[in-house]
Amino acid sequence: MANVLGLFATHNAGYSLSYDVSPDVSEGYNIEPERKEPMDQMVASENEAPRIAYLLTGTKGDSQRMRRTLQAIYHPRNQYVLHLDLEAPPKERIDLAMYVRGDPLFSEVENVRVIAKANLVTYKGPTMIACTLHAIAILLKERLRWDWFINLSASDYPLMTQDGSAWVMLTRNFLEYCIWGWENLPRVLLMYYVNFISSPEGYFHTVICNSDWFKNTSISHDLHYIAWDRPPKQHPRYLSTKDFNKMVKSGMPFARKFGKGDPVLDKIDRELLGRSDGQFTPGGWCSQRSDGAEQCLSRGDESKFLPGLGAERLQQLMKKLMSQDFRNGSCSSLQYDQTKRDWIHINAA
Repeated sequence: MANVLGLFATHNAGYSLSYDVSPDVSEGYNIEPERKEPMDQMVASENEAPRIAYLLTGTKGDSQRMRRTLQAIYHPRNQYVLHLDLEAPPKERIDLAMYVRGDPLFSEVENVRVIAKANLVTYKGPTMIACTLHAIAILLKERLRWDWFINLSASDYPLMTQDGSAWVMLTRNFLEYCIWGWENLPRVLLMYYVNFISSPEGYFHTVICNSDWFKNTSISHDLHYIAWDRPPKQHPRYLSTKDFNKMVKSGMPFARKFGKGDPVLDKIDRELLGRSDGQFTPGGWCSQRSDGAEQCLSRGDESKFLPGLGAERLQQLMKKLMSQDFRNGSCSSLQYDQTKRDWIHINAA
């Protein structure tokens, strides 16, 4: 509990916020910043393509899968935080860090980070939320440029290139609200979700749907293709080559879960990403050899984009998700009342 709440103690030196401290007989001191609006520094301008910050997580034995996924989703414009939990032996974590440190492109761009102090992560309780908030705090504290945040596990894999475009996809403004917080809602709900068996499945969703600033900005979709057994079990089933056509037709940018080294990953690399084994996914940022072929070993023009085969599929998916009919049902009729400290029913809009 203390470790989770401790994440909110981080301060960003780039923000100058003054605080009103008012005594409350029942709660001690209530501290809220005077500023009551989202902070939008370090984000892309309207004419600039958005930048994505990824959190890629894994456990014991996942370092090789994390390398492969990192290579598949890598783009110099984005930011990447890698986390191997406490189940992974120190040597595996060191090897992953040395791989990142030894890659010439990563060293040049400096946009890949490995969390050295691992967190305990389990599928029960608030540990996954704590790990996610830890990574977000790092991204904000270091004042890195990014606009959207996506969390992936080692068993996830992209279905389209980065030039084409859980598990959540969240805006920077919303995550600044969760971390820096100009009101107590994120902290109150975090304490509430500590008591849940599966906190990650509800925390961010509940915050965004109960915040006056963000409740009309949510879309109930995780952008993943996931297949379940019938009847559904606790976890989704592993995907294979039999699922390939359905994955493509779904238009989703990501899919899960994949087994280690499953042949379908090679098929995705070959037919969807155009990626060779051990190489980065080609894109407009790759430098060109004298024969005109792409060589993604060094950085070319990172503002140049060559949309892959999945770009049109993603565009169709986005049109569907942005439709008013789809967005109307994103938040339920339950709302958390901070004054009553209880859940209340609200009339549907």
